[in-house]
Amino acid sequence: MSFALSISLFIVAGLCEIGGGYLVWLWFREGKPLGYAAAGAVLLILYGIIPTLQTAHFGRVYAAYGGMFIILSLLWGWGVDSVRPDRFDVVGAAICLIGMAVIMYMPRPSM
Repeated sequence: MSFALSISLFIVAGLCEIGGGYLVWLWFREGKPLGYAAAGAVLLILYGIIPTLQTAHFGRVYAAYGGMFIILSLLWGWGVDSVRPDRFDVVGAAICLIGMAVIMYMPRPSM
């Protein structure tokens, strides 16, 4: 699998998870109509499916995905809730991105 496709899958999965969770949040916490929760549930199901398209094993994919989730969550908060990440958020996200790259994309010896 190409690096670009793998990263794209992580991004799409993250948007499904965060978007789905946000829609459920709006329904439950903000009193939005039940359709918000239903749409959120669909996105959360898609989030569960999309990572299966990665070629690595479950543990590695989900460990690496955690780094992408952190970055996307900060960007979501900035774009949707207008809460700009501070320098510690940026440094922490960069560390997570490096960890994600090491976990997911470093060459491993053949067994």
